[in-house]
Amino acid sequence: MAAQRGFTLIELMVTVAIIAVLATLTLPVLEVSRQRSREADLRHALREIRTALDAYKAAADAGDIEVAPDASGYPPNLDVLVQGAPFKNRERKGRLYLLRSLPRDPMEPRTELPAAATWALRSYSSEAADPQEGEDVYDVRSRSTKPGLNGAPYSSW
Repeated sequence: MAAQRGFTLIELMVTVAIIAVLATLTLPVLEVSRQRSREADLRHALREIRTALDAYKAAADAGDIEVAPDASGYPPNLDVLVQGAPFKNRERKGRLYLLRSLPRDPMEPRTELPAAATWALRSYSSEAADPQEGEDVYDVRSRSTKPGLNGAPYSSW
């Protein structure tokens, strides 16, 4: 009689159990990796928008773009950074564009919102301890209050 070849039921069960344990161990690592990637996207988006806000303010202070006399020199909204601000000097045609497109807050789950609506805004006239929207955009932050990997809520970044 010839010996039967194949795996026994116990060998298959042990193999499935080992694969299940390995899968259970890798899921948390994948989740942390995904969160780390979204946090990197948030840092990059904040840096990009804040750099554009500072460039707008510098252009306003230098008199390169049109700004109301009683304005702070910061843009009235985030869309101005993409749509461009008209140059003050009439000889210089066009607009000053500071962003090609406005990045979205990667921590905002609602994709139907426009990019500008995903950010919490802070006006120049508001206090740092209690940031509020106002007539201009001095700073942006995430609306998410979830804690990051560093323990700080995303809204405080």
